[in-house]
Amino acid sequence: MSRSSFMAILSISITGLLAQPGVGQTIERRTLNNGQLILEDIPPIPDQMVEDLNRYQNIRSASLYGWDPSGKSLLISTRFGDVSQIHQVKKAAGARTQLSFFSEPIGQVEVRPNTSELAFTMDSGGNENAQIYLLDTKSGEYKLITDGRSRHQSLLWSQDSSLLAYQSTKRNGVANDIWLAQFNPRQNQPQHTLILEAPDGYSWSPQSFSSTGKSLLVSQYISSIESSVYLLDIESQKLRRMAGSSEQPSRNFPVGFTENDAGIFLLTDRYSQFTQLTYLDLKSGKETVLTKSIPWDISTARISNDKRTVALVSNEDGYSRLYKLDTKTFQLQIIDSLPDAVISSLEFNPDSKSLGLSMSTPTSPTDVYVLDWQSYAMERWTYSETGGLNTDEFLAPKLVKYPSFDQVDGKPRMIPAFYYLPETKGPHPVIISIHGGPESQSRPYFSSTYQMWIAKIGAAVLVPNVRGSAGYGKDYLALDNGYKREDSVKDIGALLDWVKKQPELDASRVAVYGGSYGGYMVLASAVHFSDRLKAAIDIVGISNFVTFLTNTKGYRRDLRRVEYGDERDPKMRQHLQSISPNQHVDKIKVPLFIVQGENDPRVPVSEASQMVKALRSQGQKVWYMNALNEGHGYRKKENRDIYQQAVLMFLDSQFRQNSSH
Repeated sequence: MSRSSFMAILSISITGLLAQPGVGQTIERRTLNNGQLILEDIPPIPDQMVEDLNRYQNIRSASLYGWDPSGKSLLISTRFGDVSQIHQVKKAAGARTQLSFFSEPIGQVEVRPNTSELAFTMDSGGNENAQIYLLDTKSGEYKLITDGRSRHQSLLWSQDSSLLAYQSTKRNGVANDIWLAQFNPRQNQPQHTLILEAPDGYSWSPQSFSSTGKSLLVSQYISSIESSVYLLDIESQKLRRMAGSSEQPSRNFPVGFTENDAGIFLLTDRYSQFTQLTYLDLKSGKETVLTKSIPWDISTARISNDKRTVALVSNEDGYSRLYKLDTKTFQLQIIDSLPDAVISSLEFNPDSKSLGLSMSTPTSPTDVYVLDWQSYAMERWTYSETGGLNTDEFLAPKLVKYPSFDQVDGKPRMIPAFYYLPETKGPHPVIISIHGGPESQSRPYFSSTYQMWIAKIGAAVLVPNVRGSAGYGKDYLALDNGYKREDSVKDIGALLDWVKKQPELDASRVAVYGGSYGGYMVLASAVHFSDRLKAAIDIVGISNFVTFLTNTKGYRRDLRRVEYGDERDPKMRQHLQSISPNQHVDKIKVPLFIVQGENDPRVPVSEASQMVKALRSQGQKVWYMNALNEGHGYRKKENRDIYQQAVLMFLDSQFRQNSSH
């Protein structure tokens, strides 16, 4: 359907919407998807609109889990039904054979070496209390091997497949400890042993077994700017610090052991603004920085199974660059045959001759590729469907940088953003999409949502990386911590200033959109910039930092206090209350759409419900959607489809009000 026909459909629906009486009151409450999706004040979505968006909502993607033990086929994640499941692909462009058939999406998958089994995690209804299962890929039989209640993640097999290390909260529901499952062929269930206790609220995770299986590299996560690496002797449970110090906080992550366990590779920012790959000799204690020539974060590194090379990926202004490191000579080589893309999920096949990876470009969904590790020839193994849409019409963003309120070395601080500008005549309405985290980063992944907004309502999309974002150095990452929280909100104000100066953009029609911490940013923007916004969409966002820190799950509360501040301190509590959006609903004059998952363990449903209640008490118009079978974001297609349709209808309804465009 043409854009003009689509707009006509929306116009019919919106005419009725804008005429509805009783702004600020609950007009209608409906339930969809077998009663699992609750909609308040959201008008019915026109059938023709649902049909017209169908192709965008049936774009698929595929990402790599790993190789099967034979090294001849790949295990991937993709969705044929309502949620993503495990599939097997036996050759380039081969059929995707489904191996798991659950109503909940699969989480982590780790292939058990030298067997036909794999371990995977799966939660229920988005509650993130993931359990560990074993699946035999030949018979299709599976079994639960954990308690069915606690939270489990970070699966790691020993090389001989007799041990499975994992992180779990089962000791007390709060601490993220490391446990070991030991498998005996004569027993149906493994024996579980606690091998490393964490203080309440802190987080240990297993990262790499030594070749003997007697030692384990573990990481301790404290905050986005502080983490440490230790070597754990499994039998004695003694720890030896490898990297990190509380006196000088830094980010440190283990990559793995070298041949014969003589040394380890690490990622650390102790010597730079960015994370660098280093080699630490375990006998001498000497550490060597290996990527001094790359002035960006090394985001991913994977040691080949033969220990001869390391594949590593740098994050350069959001785009990935792939490198190869020789572990003997430390010679570094860039693999420059890959397109501008975002690369993830590096996995070597058993003989180390091929590297599997997931790759996404701004105009093509994530798919799985295999790179010959000698010739660097690349084969595409999956071709995800794009709903029959012409991918040549998908739009790639350009990277822009705009000035903010403060200065660096006497010049305005520049904030990076990805800018999607439609090729049609402007001035265009604008959607500012703000990432979560806050210690995350918007990168030029493919987004069917952005492409849909561009095609259907002619919107330009701006995706900023405000201060506090990862990828731009450790100082930039820490710029929004504690009492500096609202400085990141000021970066959105500076972006609104930039929008006003662009003749191709319509500064009178701007919406903000974001999830999780990005949801807080949306609400805060609505508080501070209501007179400059047309619409605001908050997805699982924080509305009050004190109630958020009080009600978020105990296993993550202390980790969040490091980022946002400790609400138990009276001075900080007062500050957190002062910047919380639900304390300033009288300043919000822009229509809001709030989206939530009932089972969210991170940002509880109370954050959304208290915001909706406060807004309505002020007579403020707000759409509200809550899915009873979802958590921190929507993972089930039937819910996500309706949510995306409603978002588009909401955006267009606000852009069309009092507009001559």
